[in-house]
Amino acid sequence: MMNKQGRSTHGAADEHAHFETISGDRGLDHEEPLIFEIGRLGKCGVDLPEPEIKHDRLGGLRRRGTVGLPGLSEPEVVRHFVRLSRMNYAIDAGLYPLGSCTMKHNPRLNEKMARLPGFADIHPLQPVSTVQGALALIEQLAHWLKLLTNMPAVAMSPKAGAHGEQCGLKAIKAAHKAHGQKRNVILVPESAHGTNPATAALVGFTVEEVPANERGRVDLAALKAKLGPNVAAVMLTNPNTCGLFENDMREIADAVHKAGAYFYCDGANFNAIVGRVRPGDLGIDAMHINLHKTFSTPHGGGGPGAGPVVLSEALAPFAPLPLIVHYDNGFKLIEDDAEAKARDLKPFGRMCAFHGQMGMFVRAMAYMLSHGADGLAQVAGDAVLNANYVLASLKDVMSAPFGQGPCMHEALFDDAFLKDTGVTTLDIAKALIDEGYHPMTMYFPLVVHGAMLIEPTETESKRALDDFIAVMRGLAEKAQGNDKSRFQGAPFLAPRRRLDETAAARKPVLRWTPSAKSTAQAAE
Repeated sequence: MMNKQGRSTHGAADEHAHFETISGDRGLDHEEPLIFEIGRLGKCGVDLPEPEIKHDRLGGLRRRGTVGLPGLSEPEVVRHFVRLSRMNYAIDAGLYPLGSCTMKHNPRLNEKMARLPGFADIHPLQPVSTVQGALALIEQLAHWLKLLTNMPAVAMSPKAGAHGEQCGLKAIKAAHKAHGQKRNVILVPESAHGTNPATAALVGFTVEEVPANERGRVDLAALKAKLGPNVAAVMLTNPNTCGLFENDMREIADAVHKAGAYFYCDGANFNAIVGRVRPGDLGIDAMHINLHKTFSTPHGGGGPGAGPVVLSEALAPFAPLPLIVHYDNGFKLIEDDAEAKARDLKPFGRMCAFHGQMGMFVRAMAYMLSHGADGLAQVAGDAVLNANYVLASLKDVMSAPFGQGPCMHEALFDDAFLKDTGVTTLDIAKALIDEGYHPMTMYFPLVVHGAMLIEPTETESKRALDDFIAVMRGLAEKAQGNDKSRFQGAPFLAPRRRLDETAAARKPVLRWTPSAKSTAQAAE
């Protein structure tokens, strides 16, 4: 029953164990089977009467066999998921080197505010008169976003970063159409986030790549050479994916606007400059802001997210519906094109059925109010300080391709220091698991070979950073000392060993099926 591929290192298979336990567990480190393996046919955690069905409206399609769900008592269900939860790494347990994308500290105060009556229990189809407080919060949050970016308008409904990109590009497309322009090319630097070219293609544009220079920034000459009458916009991430600030922003903006195009900025890394740099001052026309990265709320596992898009004066009329309008007697939602056109607006349509993610808005507003203007500026300062501390502390033992100058909120390393050691970036990441850390972002950005991107975020203390730095230095020294046994096969101490990732990708097992033995037992 025990398959060693990807299974626990307990017992004889674990070179770090002193003895094999009878149970297969090690103290509080439990070996937990699949819930289907411990379930039993006919067992149920609740006692419900069999429903009396007088009229069968299923047309003969009623299920004749069992559903196939595992049967467990209530305590068994609770214990199973508690044991599984102990196998997860969490921000409440330690530092996440992969940063604010999903994993920085999120104050519990924000969660409490999001659960207040009037925010948590409202319905999007309620009469507007009964949700005035919620609309007031959305408008107040929109005001802060416009203030922090120095942009005149913001679309609040996009649900995530890529959704925000789609919103910005659709506004750009609508603006060109309104001006009689037929432009179909989006220029995307090679250091941009991967969603940028994907979103441009989704909206119907052709994507052309702009190379980086030796400093890890956009090659300004190459960008200017690609500008022409067919270019609709430039999509640029700033700070970029190499953890560097694009310091030619004004010159890029001037060149883009002179060519009749718009300047889109990916604001996923806004937490590095919030309160210190206003994107509107850089000539940006549209930028999405990941509330779930900059202003609290973890969004690992695909949700929740919110990606409001700030818009320049040129694009503001094309913002999507719905729009919030503040009258003397309260707030109102503009929901249709006719009412929008009466106000000289030209919305390109809607991004979603309703007006965005209310829980995300409340958390972001709580985060902003608790920090204040000076606190938000300190967020950026601390994020940049922490990343530079990591870079300065490791670049003598690890290779930093752009380590000649300061970084922003992320410290980028490559695998040059691992040359001829037989150790790879993946090996370093797996060894980090044995040391009690979640791996850093690996093999991204693609412009750097064997990339290791470390973002400690602003919430980590110097002590936490020193502990992590000591581990990274130790791993680098072991790799350079040809201690390959430390890395090959790692992790050794995690609940699961390293998978054969090639086999897993080519022959994934997506469904559990019972063995003949367990089927026979179930029949009995």
